[in-house]
Amino acid sequence: MKHDSEDRFFFQLSEEDIPPPPAETQTPPQARRLALIGCFRPRQCGIATFTADSFDHLRTATPGLAIDIYAMRGRAGDADDPDVRLAIDEQDAANYRAAAEAINESGADAVWLQHEFGIFGGPAGDMILELVERIAAPLIVTLHTVLEEPGADQRAVMARLVARASKLVVMSEFGRGALMDIYGAEAAQIEVIEHGTPDRPFVPRSPLRDTLKIGDRPILSTFGLIGPGKGLETAIRALPAIAAQYPDILYRIVGATHPNLIAAEGEAYRDSLKALAEELGVTGNIAWDNRFLGSGDLLDQIELCDIYLAPYPNLQQITSGTLAYAVALGRAVVSTPFVHARELLQSDVGILLPGCDSNAIAEAVLLLLAVPEERRALQQRAYARGRQTTWSVVADRFAALISETIARTSAVPATRRGPALAGLWAMCDDVGILQHGIEIVPDRNHGYCIDDNARALMFVHGLRVGGGEAEQRMLTFASFVQHAWNPEHGCFRNFMGYDRRWLEEAGSEDSNGRTLWALGHSAAKAHDANFRRWAAGWFERAAPMAQKFKSPRAIAFALLGADHLLESDPGNAAARAIVERGAAFLSALWKSARRADWDWFETGLAYDNARLAEALIRAGRRLPSLPHEEAGLAALDWLCAKQTAAAGHFRPMGSEGFGRQGEYLPFDQQPIEAWATVAACATAFAFSGLSVWRARAEIAWRWFLGDNDRGLALGDVRSGRCLDGLTPRGVNLNCGAESILAFHLAHQAMTETFWVAGTAPLLRTAKAPALAV
Repeated sequence: MKHDSEDRFFFQLSEEDIPPPPAETQTPPQARRLALIGCFRPRQCGIATFTADSFDHLRTATPGLAIDIYAMRGRAGDADDPDVRLAIDEQDAANYRAAAEAINESGADAVWLQHEFGIFGGPAGDMILELVERIAAPLIVTLHTVLEEPGADQRAVMARLVARASKLVVMSEFGRGALMDIYGAEAAQIEVIEHGTPDRPFVPRSPLRDTLKIGDRPILSTFGLIGPGKGLETAIRALPAIAAQYPDILYRIVGATHPNLIAAEGEAYRDSLKALAEELGVTGNIAWDNRFLGSGDLLDQIELCDIYLAPYPNLQQITSGTLAYAVALGRAVVSTPFVHARELLQSDVGILLPGCDSNAIAEAVLLLLAVPEERRALQQRAYARGRQTTWSVVADRFAALISETIARTSAVPATRRGPALAGLWAMCDDVGILQHGIEIVPDRNHGYCIDDNARALMFVHGLRVGGGEAEQRMLTFASFVQHAWNPEHGCFRNFMGYDRRWLEEAGSEDSNGRTLWALGHSAAKAHDANFRRWAAGWFERAAPMAQKFKSPRAIAFALLGADHLLESDPGNAAARAIVERGAAFLSALWKSARRADWDWFETGLAYDNARLAEALIRAGRRLPSLPHEEAGLAALDWLCAKQTAAAGHFRPMGSEGFGRQGEYLPFDQQPIEAWATVAACATAFAFSGLSVWRARAEIAWRWFLGDNDRGLALGDVRSGRCLDGLTPRGVNLNCGAESILAFHLAHQAMTETFWVAGTAPLLRTAKAPALAV
């Protein structure tokens, strides 16, 4: 440390000046938790079967992974499986929000969503977005449908899922290509994992034949929920030609009518198929098994057939579970050339028809019945292909994907070294500090703003000055502030273009409040007496505008600046008036907005939230008013609890949720929130002496270093840069002035309050408020 001519301390600490952090202890690795969302047993649909199979086999493959089922429920009151943690009524938006809250509170490390448009409420199932936008854990989405020609609502839902998901899983290469070409997904975001299938020994002749007294009749089969999408009319029209040569042919149509079709028209569709069979004279060649089959029964029924028919008319269908099962069980398959079939049956694994054509079906079936050797060879190739998709193989792939997706935060360093100044100075020129960067390169297109220059001015007062670069930067930032004043409007401008022309006549209330904060801070903290006098003079000139502020943040910023000024000039009337008005305003705001589960100044959260509480704490100490101080501490306590994830790391309010009443959305997370929380907790610690505030400040500081929802560092002490935010899929790679300054100023606050040897809180004798910690 050094002293200036007036015995004021000023410093930039080096690593050796700072006491080392406590030794880190080795803690056992925490069990990982997965939230699995989809239809689930006992619901009767393909997604429910897939989700249940995934759950069962993944649980076997990864015994250390806790899996919570969030089951989509078609109707309120439907039965739930004992493995279901929470049911979501598909038409109730509040259910989706409640599920997201439960997932966040559970500490889930990843979320795996089974997506099909029809199982969620709203246009194109958009209610699922009520859940997706609220979860903090990395999201994996298995897309059971990828449309080549989506409607507007479907495209909007897909765009949101693609933007949100860390990983997108499809079951075909076609799906991968469509995601990139149609929906703009990135290649690295997509995984192709085929539909899982059972691993059973090959059965050339099923014993079920004897049980059902079918004997050795040639058997054709189609399985699954019955509806127009199965193409059963086409298969039935092929039967007369087949029966002409094989009169004992039996076509087993196994599966219940789709529940949605039952609700709309009862069994009218099935009845129309029966009427068609009667018209064609093949009623005796069809056996109907009208029931939904569990996995075991389904596999037994598939093994019963000689030839599996997949006459699906929708050639864009990318997934068919029953087709995958038929191949895995070694059945000879005849299929229309829909997407999944084209990929699964290539290399002569099955017979692909030229289209959805009854004559082609009859021709293929007759060939396989006439040449048993070809049918057996086809079955062997199919069974061999099925070993690549057994559930044990697929579950291992999903386990690896989940492990890769889960954020790892255990290796976050406990460094206290200050960020290098080079990253900050790189954003500056002889006008001031530029607002934005395109990655690490300053972006001249967006010019400058007084917000960032005011923050930069506050930062330099914590550095060693006296003729160096920091002093010159201080004068540049101060000159920008001075030039921003518009005497005709009695306030500061905010935005300036790179050509040095002001883009507005008056800045926002918040930018003007922040400028008053910087001037008051400079009047108290600047190392040079002449500069302190300059800052105090400008504060006096600009102070009258603060009496007109209506923005809570502008009032809080101005109060913070006034409180700093009163440190060096306790009798300053203008500063005291700002503190008194601000304290009354914030206290009234807090009393009017708070409720049982929302102990805050506003009905929603926005940016720089902790500054409201910090301002009221400082006002309470300055006036003095114990009720104001305790109200500020209570509000900060609530905010910190709200900003702490179940795993214990810092999770600030995301910008997507700004201004949404009673909402707390996790993304995008901004560095300014971490700095605000560090600074507010430092103030709370200095005034209350409670160690909980130090712990909370440390948590917020570690967010910069990677102890966050994605396990990724935003701040880099070596370069001195900081990335612009934490997003659902990682980090925003741009480095703007606000983010870089937040990183540097947060470190400065940690150093000055907690890390300097001998630092002690400013204790008072009055009783501190009880905190909910």
